[in-house]
Amino acid sequence: MKDGLLIGDTFTHHYQVPPDKTVRHIYQESPEFSTFPEVFATGFMVGLMEWACVRAMQPYLGEGEGSVGTSICVTHSAATPPGLTVSVAVELLASEGRRTKWQVTAHDGVHEIGAGTHERSLIDLQRFNAGVEKKLRQSFAEASTDPVN
Repeated sequence: MKDGLLIGDTFTHHYQVPPDKTVRHIYQESPEFSTFPEVFATGFMVGLMEWACVRAMQPYLGEGEGSVGTSICVTHSAATPPGLTVSVAVELLASEGRRTKWQVTAHDGVHEIGAGTHERSLIDLQRFNAGVEKKLRQSFAEASTDPVN
């Protein structure tokens, strides 16, 4: 990671909630979710919080670097209907080695809808993708030798 990202740095990301980011769309195959009200889903809010942190880190990443989420601890305290714009404010709380910790807060223009912390780890994209590919090959190899399959 390049120098320059400092404890206390902030970033804000804005996102207008479309109709396809409601609870009914988080797992469309779920009959249980299909009965929920049309409000911004917690899973999508968490993803939006991650996205804001990714965008905050982007200018400081070197060639071939990326980041992955490693921890999230947030509340989702108010419902947001589609059409409202959610602003996610992030602040860097800690940066130790390859790990960063962020304060995250989401507001829909009427209420604070969520808050908490999110941690990310810096990765070498080529090395990470190679590890994922190895895991996939290993999974297929184990499945082909499993007598139950």
